[in-house]
Amino acid sequence: MAVLVVCALLCLSGWVSLYFILCNINGSRSYEWNCRLVTLFHGILAVCITAYIGYVDGPWPFTYPEGPVMLAHHTMSILGILLTLWLGESGIESCAVLFGSEITNPLLQARWFLKQTGHYGTLLGDVVDVLFVLLFVVMRIFVGGTMLYCELISPRPRFFIKCGGVAMYALSWVFMVDIVRFAIRKSKSWHKQQRDQQGAVAANGHEGKKD
Repeated sequence: MAVLVVCALLCLSGWVSLYFILCNINGSRSYEWNCRLVTLFHGILAVCITAYIGYVDGPWPFTYPEGPVMLAHHTMSILGILLTLWLGESGIESCAVLFGSEITNPLLQARWFLKQTGHYGTLLGDVVDVLFVLLFVVMRIFVGGTMLYCELISPRPRFFIKCGGVAMYALSWVFMVDIVRFAIRKSKSWHKQQRDQQGAVAANGHEGKKD
């Protein structure tokens, strides 16, 4: 346990140091800008590490299910990780859950940066939004649902570990409702822009005929 505490403190010190280094380098940017950069790096690193552990190094998380992994989401994630460390089991599912949770994080940060730089209303902003929705649905709902099913039917995980998995999946559906609402608003906005553009083209064509 002492080694884990030391490693956690070293990691925390590393991320804090990176934040202050970015603040020093990007003095013209806001504190939130540099904080988002740290979050972006953290998300990419978490995705790479958990992807390697869960899907390359193994064991395969769908074959060997063992446990669970804005405020409620982070609180449940932290409790799940601590529980995994304390029990000394269910590590592979924790990595798989972290991978699925963090894979959309870089897109969220990219969306924020696009907004801050005035490029969110471009094609790149639309691509980021579409990728975010698709990744969330595939990883959190379909892949996450399959993994939860494997965990629930397996006799190996403890009961409260399975309850944690159900809670995390239920939380994903809460997020899914918000994402569906966002997708509907985005779709309406796209249709409105297209109608406005078609109206402008038609008006220009009509004026050209008059001339």
